[in-house]
Amino acid sequence: MFNMLFLKNIFFTLLVPGTIAVLFPLLILDGNIEFIGNTVPFSVLLMLIGFYIYCWCVWDFYKYGKGTPFPYDAPKILVIRGLYSYSRNPMYMGVLLFIIGMAVISLSIFLLLYVFIVMLSFQMIIIFYEEPGLQTIFGHDYTNYCRLVGRWFPVDFLSGKN
Repeated sequence: MFNMLFLKNIFFTLLVPGTIAVLFPLLILDGNIEFIGNTVPFSVLLMLIGFYIYCWCVWDFYKYGKGTPFPYDAPKILVIRGLYSYSRNPMYMGVLLFIIGMAVISLSIFLLLYVFIVMLSFQMIIIFYEEPGLQTIFGHDYTNYCRLVGRWFPVDFLSGKN
């Protein structure tokens, strides 16, 4: 049986990422999607990987963090497991991969520009809103987590260490 927290996660997913990753790109494309044969398998793969990443992260927020991606119903416990053990923002990466898949499948320059705008928006939200808030809520645990896990990519990936 679905509980209220699970339903809140579904509602948030449909409302926010659904709007950012599906509705807005479809509006940008204005229904003019030309599928270029060679790009379809790669694009669908990117979209599926992005969707899977997003769903995995929401599941971890729900199951282990006891919350949702919605800031006013955020996880009560710092989620540092699963994909969050490699990146502090895998959910955003999943959404971006999905939109990139849509841009590749349509070969739309406007959708590629949209990807760039969304990426910058995510970066600003993370730096100026999420990270200070998480620091306030979780204190030393979050500071330690930031030291061990990169904002977008694993720390070892960025430093070249194995």
